[in-house]
Amino acid sequence: MVEQIIEGVSPTRMELLEIRKKLTLAEKGHKLLEEKRDALVERFFSIIDKRNQLSKEMDEGFKGAFLSLIESQMIMGEQKVEDISYLMEDVGEISFENDNIMGVKIPKMNTDDLRTTAKQTYGFLETCSKFDDAQKKFSQMLLKLIELADLEGGIKSLAVEIEKTKRRVNVLENNLIPKLHATRKYIETQLEEREREDFFRRKRIKAIMEAKKV
Repeated sequence: MVEQIIEGVSPTRMELLEIRKKLTLAEKGHKLLEEKRDALVERFFSIIDKRNQLSKEMDEGFKGAFLSLIESQMIMGEQKVEDISYLMEDVGEISFENDNIMGVKIPKMNTDDLRTTAKQTYGFLETCSKFDDAQKKFSQMLLKLIELADLEGGIKSLAVEIEKTKRRVNVLENNLIPKLHATRKYIETQLEEREREDFFRRKRIKAIMEAKKV
């Protein structure tokens, strides 16, 4: 396989110095990108593990919440539960900001203005304990649901950045660095050949001049 060199390069000592500088920078950049890629992948799988664990917890949490809701409907009637649900206080709002994971911007929801312990807006005589349990459990699940969404956003953003970093590593590893190595070798070979030619030329001239002296 013929090694490719950078087009338009001149086999001069000045060009050789530039190629050596570029090669050093490319190899350092390659090493840093590899380290970044590996760290991102490690963090990526760490978040996936956290997401999977949270998903299991949420499955159990929603089972309990829906069980309490169904039991309250059995006691109070579905229409009564629905009517009282409209009296529930607004839980507030969420805002969006960016988190930073190793230089990667991750969308994150701010829950500081979210109220998970809403004030009771209905009479206790109108409901039952199962309804209160359902309201409390669904409020708790809201925070977990937001946390899960944040984790999913982090996984997606990291996956995109990992892919971009992998492409950059591959370009350096399979294209630029081999070309720089080949170009450096080409220039060094050309300069060595010139030096040999100059050496033999000087030697021939010296021999001719010495022959004329005889």
